[in-house]
Amino acid sequence: MRPRDPRRLVVTDPFEAADGSFVVLTNNAGQHSLWPAPLATHPGWDRVYGPASKLRCQRYVDAYGMGDGPLITAELSVNQEFLLRFDRGDTDGAFGERHTLAAAWRITGEIDTTALRAALDAVVARHEILRTLLVADDGGCRQVIHPARSVRLVLRDLTGVAPDDRPVQAEQLLNEVDAEPFPVRDLPHLRAVLGRFDPADAVLVLTTHHTATDAWSMDVLMRDLAATYTAVEPLPPVTQYREFTAWESTSEATAGSERARGYWRQTLAGAAVTGLPTDRPLRAGRPDAYAVQRFVFDTELSSRVTAYARTMRSSPFMVLLAAYHTYLWRRLGRSDLVTPTFAAGRQDDRFAAAVGPIFNMVPLRTDLKGCRTFNDVLQRTRRTCVEAYANELPFAEVAQLAPEITETFADSAVAVAAFEVLQYPPSDGVVRLGSASAVPLRDRRVSQSVSSAIPDGALWALDITPSGQIVGSLKYNRVTFDDGTIADIIAGFRAALRAACASPEAPLPPV
Repeated sequence: MRPRDPRRLVVTDPFEAADGSFVVLTNNAGQHSLWPAPLATHPGWDRVYGPASKLRCQRYVDAYGMGDGPLITAELSVNQEFLLRFDRGDTDGAFGERHTLAAAWRITGEIDTTALRAALDAVVARHEILRTLLVADDGGCRQVIHPARSVRLVLRDLTGVAPDDRPVQAEQLLNEVDAEPFPVRDLPHLRAVLGRFDPADAVLVLTTHHTATDAWSMDVLMRDLAATYTAVEPLPPVTQYREFTAWESTSEATAGSERARGYWRQTLAGAAVTGLPTDRPLRAGRPDAYAVQRFVFDTELSSRVTAYARTMRSSPFMVLLAAYHTYLWRRLGRSDLVTPTFAAGRQDDRFAAAVGPIFNMVPLRTDLKGCRTFNDVLQRTRRTCVEAYANELPFAEVAQLAPEITETFADSAVAVAAFEVLQYPPSDGVVRLGSASAVPLRDRRVSQSVSSAIPDGALWALDITPSGQIVGSLKYNRVTFDDGTIADIIAGFRAALRAACASPEAPLPPV
């Protein structure tokens, strides 16, 4: 049993009260004090929790009042406030034990596990959000930033795996880690698994709770981990997530918002996010059971997508989304479609190296009525994307401007399917860990019967690998979808994309 840190000791208040409201105070020594809420606090003590009953305050200290230093509090970000809408407890939803992110790197060269542990701990000390909990009390909800503590590093012995089988084994390890529960109250929000095939061949898996990171953050974490592992001097200071939270409400961050509000009011008037019909309705109280089916587009189709995108002055994402739109149009018999996607949310360069849930959901509304060819569909989709990103606002604010847009989330007969092409910070894709090199594991092809979860719905995630190959996945809830239905959806999307790239000027089949 770990000895109790003396600085975790609760300094009992001198006033005994049978009832009444209390607060939890902390000082620079990291001590905590239960104090009657109506009374002024002594100099040097700051409130971190309350007002609440004395029992609730004591439970707070028992759960969170540990570590080596004082706690810091901050207001919630817009994204965190939005995630709270999907809070369904410690099992499911945005704060559930499977709402996690996992990423892996294949490492060539020897790794010093002692140095790796130290680098992991340094990353937690560097990024406050990895040791931040969202705490609610009678006064509302806030971020509570805790002192740094050690990261759990698990070593896996993968010796005996033949060289030709190692790529698949590396994927399977990533999938296993991705499926493991990670309670949101476990700090820090970073774990690591190092699987070793031999002394110079390994795979490193990093996993985080999604309330603390987004996909962009995972690459930032690995870059900082490698720099800390290799460097002899500390890294320069980094922008913290609570600084991003404070910046969100500034005039600089909200410049142009009135124009953007007008755009979203007009664009989304009367619209709701398009839902995919499910095989079974989602029943309240039944735990989620998410799985992932992975797929790959062959070299010819992948090349056609990127070449056609260049010809049409579009991005590959626009071509893929337009093909998905044609698939939905035929499957649902609807031309007016609203598909949510995700943006990195880092328009300001000062947050490019920040870690946190900065991502933003952007609803893309495109009406295909009157489109005669796929070229027409792509032009409509391209215009939608350009206008939406030029007027980007936090999704929570967009939902206030056009409340009907979220009605689909409450419909148990359909699933909201977000569609994204993964985005990464600018880099050459290879990081150095001393004399070893690490390459991200992006060409993933091994499906999962059990995976990390999302708060609701389904998620398309496509990636254009450095070789130009397009790989993708569709994450879904097996409670609401049959595996065969998901396979059919993927096949339908693939067929729509192939037909579009082969004959973009051909007349579209009648709906």
